[in-house]
Amino acid sequence: MTWTHIAPAVTAAFLASIVEFVEALTVVLAVGSVRGWRGALTGSGAGLAVLLVLVAIFGLVQILVGTLLLLFGMRWLRKAILRAAGVLALHDETAAFAKQAAALEAHGVHSGGFDRVGFATAFQITLLEGVEVVFIVVAVGAGGAGLMLPAALAAVAALVVVVAIGAVVRGPLSRVPENQLKFLVGVLLTAFGSFWIGEGLGVQWPGDDWSIVGLVAGFLLVALAAVPLCVRIARPKAVRA
Repeated sequence: MTWTHIAPAVTAAFLASIVEFVEALTVVLAVGSVRGWRGALTGSGAGLAVLLVLVAIFGLVQILVGTLLLLFGMRWLRKAILRAAGVLALHDETAAFAKQAAALEAHGVHSGGFDRVGFATAFQITLLEGVEVVFIVVAVGAGGAGLMLPAALAAVAALVVVVAIGAVVRGPLSRVPENQLKFLVGVLLTAFGSFWIGEGLGVQWPGDDWSIVGLVAGFLLVALAAVPLCVRIARPKAVRA
């Protein structure tokens, strides 16, 4: 296992985890600011506890999960290309925070005791975004012996970074270039998934692990070329509308 094999896996796991944890943090912050921090923190803690169980379960079927990595990466990349082309709206954490806060305020003011709304909201978003992180880490880790631990540590590092920044800022991390990160993560997951599937099928990649670098570069060029193409396709439809 060389650094050319490990680096894309660790980078993909870290950046993907950053994106998911930032989105989860936005909702948890909204819950804490509107409903109180007790429900927000207990809900998030419960979500993390369930995720630990899922890690153990998914670890038993990592080969099956790993085969879906390519499709998962292509889904991220497709959305990132459409966002870059202006076909889909860019994700805005400030807007997401305001929307979530308004939805929570509609439930009324929390009067004390156990806050079911705050707990459920924080639990749901932590579990939802966390499941995607677990899936990516397990799928990336299934790409070769010795990859699981670095990928898992990268995800944990991302969690620590996001929580630390969130504790200092106490607001949505709107300055994180989330859409650009999703674009890059989509490229990395697609390239790494292609390489892993090829190895599973017995493909002899030229340059062995160095082929990952070539796949990343190739998918990146294709994705960048697809952005202006999507713009040209979408523009006539916008004019007719």
